[in-house]
Amino acid sequence: MGKTPKYDHMKLIRQFAGGHKHLITLGRILAGLSAVITLIPFYLLWKIIAVAIEGTDLDRITGYAWGAVILTVSALLVYIVALLCTHIAAFRVQANMRSELMRKIIKLPLGIFDEDGTGKIRRIVSDSTAATETYIAHNLADKTVAAVTPVGLIILILAFDWKLGLICMIPAVIGFICMMSMMGKGMQQKMKEYQNALDTMSSEATEYVRGIPVVKTFGQTVHSFKRFKDSIDGYGKWTTAYTLQLRLPMIGFMTCINAVFLAIVLGAFFLTRNGIADADILNVMYYIIVTPLVTVTLTKIAYSGEAEMTLIDALKRVEYVLNFKSLSESDKNCVPNDNGIVLNNVSYRYEDATRDAVSDIDISIAPGEHVAFVGPSGSGKTTLAELLVRFFDVSSGEILLGGVNIKDIPSKQLMDRVSFVFQDSKLIKTSILENVRMSKPDATREEVMDALSKAQCMDIIDKLPDGVDTVIGEKGTYLSGGEQQRITIARAVLKNAPILILDEATAFADPDNEVKVQAAFEELSKGKTLIMIAHRLSTVTSADRIFVLDDGKLKESGTHDELIASGGLYKKMFDEYERSIEWKVGA
Repeated sequence: MGKTPKYDHMKLIRQFAGGHKHLITLGRILAGLSAVITLIPFYLLWKIIAVAIEGTDLDRITGYAWGAVILTVSALLVYIVALLCTHIAAFRVQANMRSELMRKIIKLPLGIFDEDGTGKIRRIVSDSTAATETYIAHNLADKTVAAVTPVGLIILILAFDWKLGLICMIPAVIGFICMMSMMGKGMQQKMKEYQNALDTMSSEATEYVRGIPVVKTFGQTVHSFKRFKDSIDGYGKWTTAYTLQLRLPMIGFMTCINAVFLAIVLGAFFLTRNGIADADILNVMYYIIVTPLVTVTLTKIAYSGEAEMTLIDALKRVEYVLNFKSLSESDKNCVPNDNGIVLNNVSYRYEDATRDAVSDIDISIAPGEHVAFVGPSGSGKTTLAELLVRFFDVSSGEILLGGVNIKDIPSKQLMDRVSFVFQDSKLIKTSILENVRMSKPDATREEVMDALSKAQCMDIIDKLPDGVDTVIGEKGTYLSGGEQQRITIARAVLKNAPILILDEATAFADPDNEVKVQAAFEELSKGKTLIMIAHRLSTVTSADRIFVLDDGKLKESGTHDELIASGGLYKKMFDEYERSIEWKVGA
């Protein structure tokens, strides 16, 4: 078996740097040069000690001292210029990386965000690109310094008394071996596991915070959120096990890099047991001053190695998003003949799933027909609706809109023909006006107000401090779930697309809001092809046809009366629904 090719992180960084990639190279060269210049004053320091021991021509000390000062300041200035180069390149890499990610995300199937979650993708766009910026701006220069300094140190340590120098190097070499044992092949995998554990815990923490009202209402403990607790317990076990695994190598590393002085003392003792000369005193004093650089250098190497592994993990996460398969765009530019929808033997399986979410579905929906998808949780209702508008591409079969395969319709034209109202409505932190206008950016204020009126939203607007210009989330201004639902409906009214998909659109509405939401739907659905997904079966009894799904398959279809008469799954579900709404406290 061949070796796994090494991940070339610098190649990817240079690609994102574009015309600024030469600044990265220049920054590294300057950082290396600063490391070399930094070491020269230590030679001058040896000369100063030599002159001081000899006690002759003490005026030379001033010249050596000023030379050391000038070189130290020069090294600092060169290093600052190196950091300036790497910072400019780092900002460009981060900007290009985020721009590339956003261009990719815009082209992704909308269903990707259901599978991977917006939180995970947002963290990659934000945190992973920030880790790249930090590495290029700071760690890359430090890594170059850490690589160049040991070479110069070895020359400095061995040049004056090679025997004492070799003795000083013994603990450094042992410490380096301990460090490398911690950064073996499994370290990169451990870094990936660490970041995955943080992702999971962060995601579950968000869900837990959202559910705190339920926890407090029912007096529950953290054990009510088992996944959150499991993620914390799992992270704790992982970090404890990993810490114990690194305990001995870390003890060895820290002991050795701080034992250089002991090596100097022992070395001086054995080398001078036959008498001490001025040269011996000079070298011992010199090594006492120089050898702490070994400790500092090894520590920098250790941290630069860790920073590089963090970078590689971040870049792989960026590539994970960039490697998502975008929806193919056909050059046929077909235009549907009408708003009828036909599904021919449609199946779809989510990535890494063991079975199809929907399987062998054949459905025909006439233009202007009002239909409903019903079935138990997990039966494939929402998946099927998302396939209709190409949130995903089908695994097999085909979906026709107006006699045209939806893959042959440009994405923008397809989206122009469809409006969505989901059960979990999303409003962004801007005014009501701009929230509604998202569906039609060029809409006038009058058109937005007309849409809000048709969506039964005027009572919401009237109670807000700045009316339609009120910013959601500002100064404690928030809307209930049912109110957000109606604002979302206003978006759909403004868009006025010929196909409307309602996914559990009244799930979070209270009785008062539900009446108004239903009235808004009646206005919105006039003359449109309507597809409803509902658990409240009372909302779909008047549908032209009802399609009943179970375990990803189409079990039956027909009108409400026909399905009740057939005595199948729908009748069983409807009977259970009626019993649930007739339940009374104390009955």
